[in-house]
Amino acid sequence: MAMIIDGKKISGEIKDEVKAKVEQLKEQGKEVVLAVVQVGTDPASTVYVNNKKKACAYVGIRSLSYELPETVSQEELLSLVQELNEKKDVNGILVQLPLPRHIDEDKVIMTISPEKDVDGFHPQNVGNLSIGRKGFVSCTPAGIIQLLKRSGITIEGKECVIVGRSNIVGKPMAMLLIQENGTVTVSHSRTKDLKEVTNRADILVAAIGKAKFFTAEYVKEGAVVIDVGMNRDENGKLCGDVDFDSVEPKAGAITPVPGGVGPMTIAMLMTNCVEAAE
Repeated sequence: MAMIIDGKKISGEIKDEVKAKVEQLKEQGKEVVLAVVQVGTDPASTVYVNNKKKACAYVGIRSLSYELPETVSQEELLSLVQELNEKKDVNGILVQLPLPRHIDEDKVIMTISPEKDVDGFHPQNVGNLSIGRKGFVSCTPAGIIQLLKRSGITIEGKECVIVGRSNIVGKPMAMLLIQENGTVTVSHSRTKDLKEVTNRADILVAAIGKAKFFTAEYVKEGAVVIDVGMNRDENGKLCGDVDFDSVEPKAGAITPVPGGVGPMTIAMLMTNCVEAAE
């Protein structure tokens, strides 16, 4: 039986730590403020934005909400971001992705001041991560490191395999695991003999966005399996990239979906907001 890594519990601990820090800052006369910008009314984005606002309310961070119509021009959005960059009382800026097709996401990310980029997507923060300098780290990979550490899982010297090479998860995940002295392989849709590669993994991070893709034959006996996927199965039920029922008996530890990596992303966003204020 695998140890179930409880992201809800661990994210709760982190949020309580953040809450205490926010209170300390308030005693010093500093308020932590996060500006959240949403374009359009994509249902998934609305759920994420609401969860972020709830987390802010819980830890004592003031969230400013900017809800823009789907038809907003790129210029208008960029000028709002510039305005927020200049606001002394705003510590963090978050523009909810994805954005409508007519808006260049890269341009928006580049416009956010690196000191307020609590999502950790700005090239300056990505560059800092790659050379081991301090900066904001993308929330999902940062959350995965906390899940491993707080579950007593050693990364040093372990064979780590990431499946997926996105800028938001795969690439920063590789950098963080290297910083923790893991031996890292990044595999993806073009990898030959994927099963052979994943079967070497002591720690397997599945981040390809394909429902229940990873079955037991992809997993080494006793491996730690981190499931980053958020998909719907044929019955419309939330599931990950890992076929939990087939993998769980073989794994040493595994994250469930929901309740694994998901809650950690928001907990790390709160952590980044406090760092921005400090």
